[in-house]
Amino acid sequence: MESSTEVIPGHPNFVAEILNQPLKPKTMTKTTRILSIVLMVIPSLMLIMSAIMKLSHAPAFVEGFSKSGLGNYLTLIGSIELIAVALFLYPKTSKIGFLLLCSYLGGAIATELASGQAPMAAVFLSLFWVAVYLRNKWMFLGQSKEGIETIKS
Repeated sequence: MESSTEVIPGHPNFVAEILNQPLKPKTMTKTTRILSIVLMVIPSLMLIMSAIMKLSHAPAFVEGFSKSGLGNYLTLIGSIELIAVALFLYPKTSKIGFLLLCSYLGGAIATELASGQAPMAAVFLSLFWVAVYLRNKWMFLGQSKEGIETIKS
């Protein structure tokens, strides 16, 4: 039986197939590349700064997280945030880093909404999505066999 290279959303191997695809197609223009880098770096720097503030137990962060009952987990949350950003910025692990950042920021959005704050994490998540889409639209779209063969060739 011949193995299919078609990526089918919902198929058990869907995530594995997505993670095995190249990060950027060969047809990326210089402008698109620069834009995707800028859109990756800006929220990454903001998250790194946030992680450092959490790890250093800045008074504003301790107070805010204590109000939501997460004050004891400040170091853990900061460490997870820093690791996810590092994985995202390292090219060989950028896809798993992207998935971890989506999960982390999704939790941040839920926490912000539950506490009645504006969901600022949604801005960062949107910037990450746009940057990754510009670099590799196949992370979000299904593709046919022709699309895979075009990328591999």
